[in-house]
Amino acid sequence: MGKLVWKQDFVQGGRNLQDWNIRLGNDLLDHNDQPVFPGWGNGEQQYYTNQENNLYFDEQGLNLRACREPIRQAGRSFAYTSARLDTRNHFSFCYGRLVVRAKLPIGAGLWPAVWLLPQDQAYGPWPASGELDMLEAKGRLPRQIAGTLHYGPDMEHKVVEEFIYELESGTINEFRDYSLEWSEESIRWLVDGHCYAERRLEPGVMPFDRRFYLLLNLAVGGWYDHVEVDDTALPAVMTVAGIWVYQ
Repeated sequence: MGKLVWKQDFVQGGRNLQDWNIRLGNDLLDHNDQPVFPGWGNGEQQYYTNQENNLYFDEQGLNLRACREPIRQAGRSFAYTSARLDTRNHFSFCYGRLVVRAKLPIGAGLWPAVWLLPQDQAYGPWPASGELDMLEAKGRLPRQIAGTLHYGPDMEHKVVEEFIYELESGTINEFRDYSLEWSEESIRWLVDGHCYAERRLEPGVMPFDRRFYLLLNLAVGGWYDHVEVDDTALPAVMTVAGIWVYQ
């Protein structure tokens, strides 16, 4: 298991977000936090806020809540609000075991995710410095989860390796322990202790030898599952009970 180096226990009193940036808006940002592409680069329809109806604590943990809520900002209109936060410039790590206990919402068009991006773009802009998706789900497929790697020298030659797993019982709308085991040799994806995918790393080809920071978000719409949003599923909540990093 290794030594615990970072803990966010959102149930047992750890109810502060001092290690987190709460992101606002609908624009993908560059490494200088300047907007470069609407829809967060994925055609997403939500506008992220820091309002209590979108981001709040309760007895189950930290909640990211997507709402059917028209909002108009800077001449643009959005039909949905939700929440996104990350630990960039506050906490990042290279190699170790990441455990996230979470419950994900069900409903067409919902896209909850727990993922990592490089703290420093040592190999260049996306996808050259990599993206490591620990957990993504399509809300219309309540028994399916996925882990994904993104890398490659540039957009024209980007590589996407997705590993899909069908839960043997139950759905994503129950608390589960999602884990990522990341070493110099490989990356492994687990759910409730079961390893469902492993990818050997290729030095010089894959950029997963630098520090990455953590992101949590609940998107609405987007290209990951290009379907019409089921408004009857809203409001929808992604709950994170805790996060642990061991090295």
